[in-house]
Amino acid sequence: MLVLGKLLELTLAGHEPSAKIQLTPDGTRLRWLDEGALEVTPPAARDNGLDLLLSAGIHGNETAPIEMLDRLLRGIARNELRPAARILFLFGNPEAMRRGERFVEQDINRLFSGRHEQSSGFEAIRACDLEHLSATFFGKETDRTRLHYDLHTAIRGSKIEQFALYPWQEGRAHSRRELERLRAAGIEAVLLQNKPSITFSAYTYAQLGAEAFTLELGKARAFGQNQLVNLDLLENALQALIEGREVVSGEPTLDGLQLFAVSREIIKHSDSFQLHLPADIENFTELKPGYLLAEDIADTRWLVEEQGARIIFPNPRVKNGLRAGILIVPDDGASLV
Repeated sequence: MLVLGKLLELTLAGHEPSAKIQLTPDGTRLRWLDEGALEVTPPAARDNGLDLLLSAGIHGNETAPIEMLDRLLRGIARNELRPAARILFLFGNPEAMRRGERFVEQDINRLFSGRHEQSSGFEAIRACDLEHLSATFFGKETDRTRLHYDLHTAIRGSKIEQFALYPWQEGRAHSRRELERLRAAGIEAVLLQNKPSITFSAYTYAQLGAEAFTLELGKARAFGQNQLVNLDLLENALQALIEGREVVSGEPTLDGLQLFAVSREIIKHSDSFQLHLPADIENFTELKPGYLLAEDIADTRWLVEEQGARIIFPNPRVKNGLRAGILIVPDDGASLV
């Protein structure tokens, strides 16, 4: 197998390969760009016009999708997968991956779309590098299709194990076709966001014009301990995208895919913040109207007012000024195009 196909192994060891470009027997080019970053280019005759960015390890302890990308890249390097798309593989936070920790100093996934310019340290530099790598990969050509899947696992358990967050941009509608593709890949629910965000997928969506998603794929576990995470449907779908085959089989449908919209974000303003939820509460837990969700300084209180409200990403330990949870409600998908 080509050495560059061992990108995960190289990244975890902190090694820079001596050979930066390698070719598979069928002419697919692998090019090492930076630590944890590798570009795959198919032969020109097979290029179908898709630029596919696959990222994982933005949080270093979310290993199931990291291992999946490793399998895909090794398949390409062995000439078992024959790409028809250009692909950029990114392992987001190599140092956190080596440590088996979510991050080193601060959460990279809160440092995109200019936020890294207001910060300092390792993660701020890495967020800037990831933006540059992504922008360079997608380039200035407008006639190619741009797609980004940023793959994660969650801190906590979830009543819906595999779900996606679909970023927002003013004047741009969410795509039904992309949701059909996600449903075929085993995604059970999608949160349709309705305001700007500072995550990696929000950057590529709003700043680079890609269709982009944050995919949550079960619970965070250490390397080698992901036997209970079944990503077969997603991995098969990614193989199909890579090879230029159609992901959606049969009649396209959203049947079985649950859609949600953001109702409110719970922002932590001070060290006095209290989140009145059990420490082990699962994502998508439904909360009854009238429930006192959180309190903060100046008599700030969050009461649940919405019918059918659910909580995702509750985390009272975030830094002041960041969200400590999201209240979501069911959505009918009427805005899809």
